[in-house]
Amino acid sequence: MRFSKLVISLSLLGSASLVFSAPANTLVNCIATPPMKLSPAITNDANDFNASSQQVYNRLVEFKPGTLEIEPSLAERWEISEDGLTYTFHLRKDVKFHSSKTFSPTRAFNADDVIFSFLRQADKNHPYHTVSAGTYFYFNWMNLHNILKNVEKVDDHTVKITLTQPNTPFITTLAMDFLSIYSKEYADKLLEKNTPELLDQQPIGTGPFVFQVYQTDHAVRYQANQDYWKGKADIERLIFSITPDAGTRYAKLKAGECDVIDFPNISDIAQMKHDPKVNLLEREGLNLAYIGLNTTKDALNNVKVRQALQHATDKKAIVDAVYQGGGSVASNPFPDAVLGYNANLQQYEFNLDKAKALLAEAGYPNGFETEIWVQPVVRPSNPNPRRTAEIIQADWAKIGVKAKLVTHEWADFNKRTREGEFFAGTYGWTSRNGDPDNFLFPLFSKSNIPGTNYSRWTDETFEKLLNQAVQTQDRAERIKLYQQAVEIFQQNTPIIPLAHSINYVPLSKRVQGFTQSPFGYTAFYGVKLSE
Repeated sequence: MRFSKLVISLSLLGSASLVFSAPANTLVNCIATPPMKLSPAITNDANDFNASSQQVYNRLVEFKPGTLEIEPSLAERWEISEDGLTYTFHLRKDVKFHSSKTFSPTRAFNADDVIFSFLRQADKNHPYHTVSAGTYFYFNWMNLHNILKNVEKVDDHTVKITLTQPNTPFITTLAMDFLSIYSKEYADKLLEKNTPELLDQQPIGTGPFVFQVYQTDHAVRYQANQDYWKGKADIERLIFSITPDAGTRYAKLKAGECDVIDFPNISDIAQMKHDPKVNLLEREGLNLAYIGLNTTKDALNNVKVRQALQHATDKKAIVDAVYQGGGSVASNPFPDAVLGYNANLQQYEFNLDKAKALLAEAGYPNGFETEIWVQPVVRPSNPNPRRTAEIIQADWAKIGVKAKLVTHEWADFNKRTREGEFFAGTYGWTSRNGDPDNFLFPLFSKSNIPGTNYSRWTDETFEKLLNQAVQTQDRAERIKLYQQAVEIFQQNTPIIPLAHSINYVPLSKRVQGFTQSPFGYTAFYGVKLSE
């Protein structure tokens, strides 16, 4: 085997370095945090999707690279009934699942695999429903537990999905990573061996890269799928090198030890733009950074207090200091590229006098004490949650609101937030299908309490507008309904929208053909490495 001169040092927070030579035609993707789960059905983290569904799996339909357009994938074609309730998918034939040291498929992909992948999440009595803790985040966030009526096999290559009500963005929901297709044959064999959890730890899919090994806290390794139905990838091997420090990732990129890095320091962006060794891609993200306000907590349960905190938050100062040209002030709960953006929405200008007056009207003339929970990790929507929280802490202090900064380990932070323990906090959201419903329903619907409706705010008129809009086919009518919903949101201010960030992907000059995702994903099929 021919080896390149590339030497990769994988180190993590002072742990011993693992040094190796990478074989030729190997792409090294340096990531900030270790993947927590390698199974798209049970995760909600883009880092995990990048390490699993974006490389190992396919879905019935997928987004055309770099766009919000749907294209065929494991389903070659489909029909939708006139009433919008029935979707019939005609499946691609002769698609092979991956093989591993412990599993060799005896049949090609078929309808049984689709049924398994959906019912595992939908059916509480399914033998895999409770495997690996059985938490199906996106399945619930997309309201599929309510709108999915039936998934049935017509024949080996035809599947019919029936809904309880029309759902205009449903076809884009099917392209989301949580509905990746698993091998039922693999799952059945693991169940026979009493090791079902391996389905989520040693992934088997139909995608362009075959999972090899996860060296915990060091690297995830993949090899090109020789039998990929779209054609073998140009990259022979793929390595996700876990490199926590952003400065180290950049240094490795310049040294030729990384080909792609994620989450660059925002302060390095200007240098990267002129670095002859770096090709810096950038794109406005479908995201939102915000301050969540728990409306069940004292003081924060008063709308005038929440409005006061809006007036006491200098969003422009945050964008200038934290994003440094890599973001824009948020005026809606989603970016202006999203259907239903309301350009005429009345804004809360930064005005401390108005904030103080509203606090006095609410019964808090001298302010109050609270907490701001700080995300312990960087995410695409916010390059520096700690600095964001510090600026807000200083702003709120000017109106007498004394906020203590609190943080927790990432998994604990998420769990406690969903359970409603926090007061206020730095949070972010990235749409996974580009539809307004994928912002408003997960973040503000009563269906997601407990869950991603961290504010625990509810409003019946708002709910009715969301339900009506998601069933409406007419684009102009959908826009009108979402704009009305956003006005109700703005009046009640359950969160403080802060910013929409630009997503950056720094690449080595030898990486050719990489397409930047609107969702912030890194998919490597179609990429070539030049000598």
